[in-house]
Formats: sequence, C-alpha cells, structure tokens
Amino acid sequence: MQTRSRGATSLVGIAAVAVIATACGGGSSNSGQGPNPNQSSSGGTSNVGFQVISDNNTGTPQTGGTLNVLSSGDTDYLDPNVTYYSFGYQLVRPWSRSLYAYPDVEGHQEDVVPDLATAAPDVSTDGKTYKITLKSGVFWDTSPKRQVTAADAVRGIKTACNPAQPFGGLPDFDFLIVGYKKFCAGFAKVQPNASAIAKYTENTPLPGVTVDPSNPQTVIYKLTQPATYFGAILALPTFSPRPKEMDAYVPGSTQAAEHTVADGPYKVQSYQPTKGITFVRNPADQGVADPIRKAYVDTIKVNMTVTDRAVGLKQQQAGSPTADICELCVDPATAIRMINSHDPGLTVQSEVASNPYIIFNTKSPNNNGALGKVQVRQALSYALNRAHLIQVAGGSKLNVALTHVLPAQIHGSQDFDLYPNDPNKAKSLLQQAGVKNLTLKFLYRPSSTTSKKMFQVIQQDLGAVGVKVTGVEAQDADFYTKYLQKPQSAQAGQWDLSLAGWGPDWYGDAALSFFGPLFDGRILPPQSSDFGLFNDPTTNTCIDQAKAATSNSAANAKWAECDKDVMKAAAFYPLTNPNSAIYHPPFVHNTVYMPLLQGYDYANVWLDKSKNGG
Repeated sequence: MQTRSRGATSLVGIAAVAVIATACGGGSSNSGQGPNPNQSSSGGTSNVGFQVISDNNTGTPQTGGTLNVLSSGDTDYLDPNVTYYSFGYQLVRPWSRSLYAYPDVEGHQEDVVPDLATAAPDVSTDGKTYKITLKSGVFWDTSPKRQVTAADAVRGIKTACNPAQPFGGLPDFDFLIVGYKKFCAGFAKVQPNASAIAKYTENTPLPGVTVDPSNPQTVIYKLTQPATYFGAILALPTFSPRPKEMDAYVPGSTQAAEHTVADGPYKVQSYQPTKGITFVRNPADQGVADPIRKAYVDTIKVNMTVTDRAVGLKQQQAGSPTADICELCVDPATAIRMINSHDPGLTVQSEVASNPYIIFNTKSPNNNGALGKVQVRQALSYALNRAHLIQVAGGSKLNVALTHVLPAQIHGSQDFDLYPNDPNKAKSLLQQAGVKNLTLKFLYRPSSTTSKKMFQVIQQDLGAVGVKVTGVEAQDADFYTKYLQKPQSAQAGQWDLSLAGWGPDWYGDAALSFFGPLFDGRILPPQSSDFGLFNDPTTNTCIDQAKAATSNSAANAKWAECDKDVMKAAAFYPLTNPNSAIYHPPFVHNTVYMPLLQGYDYANVWLDKSKNGG
C-alpha cells in the first residue's frame, strides 16, 4: 500500500550541494545539523535484517528514449500544492521544482538539499525568520516564458489551504507560520470556485509569508516560535511556487491537472485521469542548477490501467521495453521468493512508516454508533492478531511489528503494546460495552493482494469473537478521494474499518507529522488525514503541549505521552513498520530507492539504448 504522505528528513548535506541549516533556538543560520542517527552506517536508508540491494548504477548514463511505467491507479491530485500522496509526489517531481528536495543519490535519499533555493535558508538568531532566495534563470513554461519568483512561492503556500481541496498536511505547520491560521480560516469561507479562490489568494495578505521588498527573488517566512524542523518542512511539495496562470482553475481539479505549467525539465504533454500520463521535455527549461533531476530519458509514459500487477512483473522479467518500472508489482510472497533466491533485480529498503494500519471509523452511525465507544475499539484491538496480518503481508522479513503510533526511527518512540492478542478479553469488553451482533463494513482496494488478504484475516479474527465483517470494494482512484478524505462518507456509515498507510513528512524530530495530521480531532479531512474522525480532548491537549515544547527532549517526552494517549483510546490499530520491495530489469539503471516516492525516481533513471522503449 502506498502511504498518504512521505517524508523529509534530517538536514544533511552532500557533495557539491549546500546544506540546509536549522534554527536551533538562538543558533546561527550558518550552523548545519549532523547526520541522522537513525540512518545506517553508510548514511542511507537502513535495509533491515538482510541484504538484497542492487542499485544497477554502473556504466555511463545514456540519454534519450522513453521510460514506460506500469501502475494500477492514479494519484490523488496532480497538483504540487495539494497532493499528499506518495504517487502524487512521484508524478509532480519531473515537472514541478520545489524550494528544497531529496536527491536521487544512494545513501543520501533522505537528505534535504536546495532545489529552486540558491542555498540554505538565512535563519535569524531567534530562529523565527527564514529568508530563501530563488535561483534566477528558472522559467515557467508560459508564452512567453517567465521567471519563477518569490511571489510565486507566496502564491503556492497560500493555495495550500484553499477551500476546494486543501493540503492534507496543514496541521504540520499551520500554527507555525505567522497569520496562517487566520488566513486559512478566512479562506474556508470563500466559495470554492476558481474566480473566488483567485481573488482571495491574490488580494489577501499573509503576514507570515512575504516577498523581500529589496529582492523579488527572496521569500521570507516568519514563525510563531522556533522550530528546528521547519527547514525540512520547506521541502514539502506544497511549498512549491505556483504560477499566476493556475488562478484560472480550482486547485486539485481535473481542469487544473489538464493545464499544468511546468518549471522543471519535463512538462505534462497529456493526462487522462485513471488512464495515463505522458511527460515530455520542457522547452522552457534551461537546466539551471537542478541538483535533483538529471532528466536522462526524453519521454516518460505512465500507464495507470494495469489490473494484474503479477502480469506487470512478468513483463519486466521478460525484458519488455514497455515495462521498465512497475509500481507495487512485487507482492509479498514474490518478494520473499526473490529475497531467498538473491534476485539481483530486487531492491528492499525500510520505509520508516506505519503502513498499513487499521482505521476505526469513530463516527460511524452503524450498530448504534458502537465504534464511538472506547471499549468497543479496545475489544477489536484485542481480537485482532497482528502476527496473522503480518504473515499475509509477507512475514517478518518484510515487516517489523509496530504496536503504537511512532516507528522506532522517530524521536519520542517508546516500545509498548497495550493490546496483545486476547480473544477472551475482547469478548469481555464487548459484553461490558453492551454491544452484540456487530456487523462492520470493511473498505478495501481489491487491486491490492495484501489488502484483500488482510480483509479476509480481519474477517476471521473478528469473527472469532462474534463480530461479522463485510467488504466494501473501492478502486484505487476512489479510495481516498471519494471515501477516506470525505468526512461525509465516514459520518454516513459507508465504511466502519479500513486500511491506510502513513510515512513521516520528515524524520528524526518528526512526531508532529504523525500526531498532527492523524489524531488532532479538531481538524477534519481533507484538511487533515484523521480519516476515522478520532477526536479526544486528552490527545488534543497532549499534542498542543508537545508542539509548544521549548526543547527537543521535552517535546520527545511529551510525544511519548501522546502515543500512550492515542493507544489507550484505541484510535487505530497499527500493524507494521515495513520494508519496501521493488524490482527493476537489468536494462533500467540508477535504480535508487526513494523513501519519499516509495520507488525509483522517473526523472533520474536511464535505459540501455537497446531497450529504451522507443
């Protein structure tokens, strides 16, 4: 399963690329942060428990040809300021440049480096003002082409909280930027049409994000408090500049997706939602100091109609030039066979995520609102057997058991398990809650083998304590946009249980990027990703206290407390901090696994001339 968001991480530099500095209380803007202590000894993403990694990066990179990608579904939104999905990040990366980004360099995929920015932010001594200068010579693909400016960056972050389709990770930073909550509250009252959104965006000032009056290429961010992780937040695509031409379309709409304006090495030539997308070279691109995208191939074609992922993998293994990359085509059973046979085409690396986890719809009216009761959710948690679910997800080689909110790599994580499998305890709690004859609707994606198998296991586990589970199928393109992101769907009882995945928006001191979007019940989807509409005063207070902490140690101690609060309330049922397995044929090169994208970077792979797909 692809996670909703993927993460940024610690601010570590690489050769020939400036390091992003963080604001550590009263620290200097020139002070860099050291390596991420959660990385492997080589500095890269840790490969947990075994070694089956073949980067296939030998030889001289070849340019030209067509990269053919197979996928079983589409992204949420083809809009860098709105998308909050791994595949969305993948599909905007070739044509949309961001202020900071993650390099396709083995061992440094989780390092934040400048993209459009000329260098690290200039951070004030009090840690509350960030100045970022954009490179000159980067143009929008307009007629005539036009320089990307700081005003475009201001427009981009304003658009993130538009009323039609706001960015799902707003709780990560809305409280940090001066005046942003007030700006967004006003925006929420605007009619969700293009003209009204454009008028508010262009005419309403945002005091915390402005253009430096002395330099139209410099954008200034003012914070309400020092935040050592704000530099990493700036690497989120939602902070990407947005051209004025996009004011003509509702953010996140199909019309906006069909009229994208590029500032990267590629542009969108054609896009048919749920069918496919084609990228070609952007004539306005002059390759100005782009450390992120090497743009080896001439054309990228993504076929989104693959109904059988196993067939896609077989095409890859057969050497078909129309199957260079296949998204999520290695199912767990196949991955284990490849690991055991030491297949050189398999890459396996840690996701550093909670993926998947089981959502409880706490506002479902079904069963007289039974899921709104803590005891009922606790009972279901005792009834579920994590070992059974991990087994159908590929077993322990692909899955590290996760029994609480924060994966071990995130600061503040403490290992504990409040719900060891205990069917008798589950039955007792259901009886105490006065609930019987429960029938729960499980929303899942039939395109995913793991999702289908987990549905069956959950049926069995809950059936053993007298709870009936029925399936509700959803296509990949509808799963989030028509169900999970719509509170009305949960409130109407269209589903009771489901699966989702989550990765941090940055690593290390990144607990906020779990608790804010997932468990702050004061903010509903689509402004957040609290799909089960969990809202608990104790948890909300804990989140506020952790956000206000004045030191990392105090924050991490409070986040550990919040983790226990969430689990005591049985807000969800975590399963695993997984390893990701992806295959590449021998003629596909520079296959560096990117945690942000949950796969390889289309803008950086290159192909043998004999197999370049046209």
